[in-house]
Amino acid sequence: MWRSRASGVARMTSIATSNWELVFWEHDGRIHAAVRGPETTATSVDVPDGSWSFGITFAHGTSMPHLPAARLVDSALLSPHATAKTFVLRGDEWLIPDFDGAEQFVARLVREGVVVRDPLVDDVVSGGLPAVGTRSVQRRVAAATGLTQGSIRQIERARQAAILLAEGLAPLDVVNRLGYYDQPHLARSLQRFIGRTATELRHPDAAEQPLSLLYKVDDVSGS
Repeated sequence: MWRSRASGVARMTSIATSNWELVFWEHDGRIHAAVRGPETTATSVDVPDGSWSFGITFAHGTSMPHLPAARLVDSALLSPHATAKTFVLRGDEWLIPDFDGAEQFVARLVREGVVVRDPLVDDVVSGGLPAVGTRSVQRRVAAATGLTQGSIRQIERARQAAILLAEGLAPLDVVNRLGYYDQPHLARSLQRFIGRTATELRHPDAAEQPLSLLYKVDDVSGS
């Protein structure tokens, strides 16, 4: 879960993410709600001054049967109706949760069958060895996330690289730790998924657009 309030920022860089989110925000006195899918590239987005936002990020393997995951990739689906207190999801009206009540809200979504979970997907994305065939794994990962395992690994590795560089690790050390072929491979990945160079991440400029949320993930490797 996350929340933020914009102040003095006109635009931000939304970095790639392999998870989907349920997001609520206020702008010009109106409340909005949307399901936002995985983002496969970094993009620059407007940030209305004074607006607030609150989001619930769902783990790999969770999905909504009424919304095919592939439909949400690099996209968002707005609630058809939202008020200061309620929004519509799967044709039903729901109370908008506050930050402290988000876990109870998600538990209700699970009880009502709005959100389901395939534990195999989270396991294999985290590096586990599945007990089913490769094609079955590929189908289940795609159905739950809208992405391939390779795409998820690339996105998560770039996010991890960005964190390590921001903490002061040298690019070559990041290459070796995360399994990039070489520094140009790292550079291409950062530009595509984070929208920054290694130098910009290690020595951020106050004039640059802020980045969307980055959080620590387990070390990953892959192409």
